[in-house]
Amino acid sequence: MLRAALDFVLSGDATLGAIVRLSLVVSLSATCLAALVSVPFGAWLALTEFRGRTVVVVLLNSLMGLPPVVVGLAVYVLLSRAGPLGSWGLLFTPQAMILAQAVLVSPIIGALTRQTIEDLWVEYRDEFAAAEVRPFASVRALIWDGRLSLITAVLAGFGRATGEVGAVIIVGGNIAGFTRTMTTAIALETSKGDLGRATALGVMLIAIVAGINAVVWTIRRTTRSDAA
Repeated sequence: MLRAALDFVLSGDATLGAIVRLSLVVSLSATCLAALVSVPFGAWLALTEFRGRTVVVVLLNSLMGLPPVVVGLAVYVLLSRAGPLGSWGLLFTPQAMILAQAVLVSPIIGALTRQTIEDLWVEYRDEFAAAEVRPFASVRALIWDGRLSLITAVLAGFGRATGEVGAVIIVGGNIAGFTRTMTTAIALETSKGDLGRATALGVMLIAIVAGINAVVWTIRRTTRSDAA
């Protein structure tokens, strides 16, 4: 099995390259989209007091464990022909997969952002009040100060996105050459009994995620060294 996996990786299969590229495009796009929404929302939630805030925080934390198939079903209904966005024609396309993954990882990034910004706010609140820093400037300063922790939050979302199977199969259909990602290909090859290909794809997926995390870790370490 390991020999078959190695042969598959070294074969230079064009299909493999397309699967890897699509996986990266979908997961990175979904993570960026989720971060654009969730980081500002998490920061706002951390610094704003309103009735029902505790309920919103608890709900956001609960949504971190959203079942992927439920997200896939919700997005499917939304994008289906009878759904409110059916006229867009996005079902069974990479765009639908990006949307499903973005919905899935947004609560993770938002909840971790809220916790990071809230902790920093407790630490710097008195200083901001003494300096009469405006609210928008406070948010911007806290996001910048907590950027390394926020990067970790975004990476947590990316890790969830890259490992997603259920939601992307429902809204993407696992169409060869169009919506087949590494995770859906692994599921397909395993069901076919081709454990060599499934293993190769699994190893590559782990290597890609580990490589991205290694790069970010290096950047964080360099940034901390420069700051010191």
